[in-house]
Amino acid sequence: MSYIEILILRNLFRRPAHGYELRKRVEAVTGVVLNNNSLYPALRRFEEAGAVTRTAYAQQGRPAKLVYELTDVGRELLHDLLADLPPDQADDDVEFTARLGQFGLLAPAERMAVLDARDAALEARLQRLARLRERADNEPWSMLVTGEITARAQSERAWLRGVRELAAGDGQAGGGPVGGVVSPGRSSDDDAASGLAGLGGGGQ
Repeated sequence: MSYIEILILRNLFRRPAHGYELRKRVEAVTGVVLNNNSLYPALRRFEEAGAVTRTAYAQQGRPAKLVYELTDVGRELLHDLLADLPPDQADDDVEFTARLGQFGLLAPAERMAVLDARDAALEARLQRLARLRERADNEPWSMLVTGEITARAQSERAWLRGVRELAAGDGQAGGGPVGGVVSPGRSSDDDAASGLAGLGGGGQ
């Protein structure tokens, strides 16, 4: 799951951290529960790839504290993850907002590519929903659910048009990760800090 990798790398981008601190920081800022079975295997992979370094600091009467720090390779990896939204992830709300919340780290053309991928996924979602509604045969609960999900997808596509205008510039107007543009049904705090988007905010 690349959004987990983004969460970890983005927080190390801000400053080095030991494993427990990193896990608690991610959880506090994003609400995503990052268990050790996800965190430490990812950190080992990053270390083997040269994306992070691990330094042991001695502690009196206690095991050494292992502090992880992002390298230049890690910064490049974070950038590559943010700039890439493959079709199989573009329909995933978490994967999309994890990247959207860090548009301050991407160039305008890279932001547009992510937005294009998301818009295409929403269009495909609407087509699937239309087919479901046709088969629902006016069953009220099916129509209620598909109608609501359809309205949300249509609303997001309209919202994305405003995001595009912002993404074409520096992406920092309004002080938030995406310039104060807030997704439908969410507060600016939600989008700035939800791990789905904020990961600690845009920029360092």
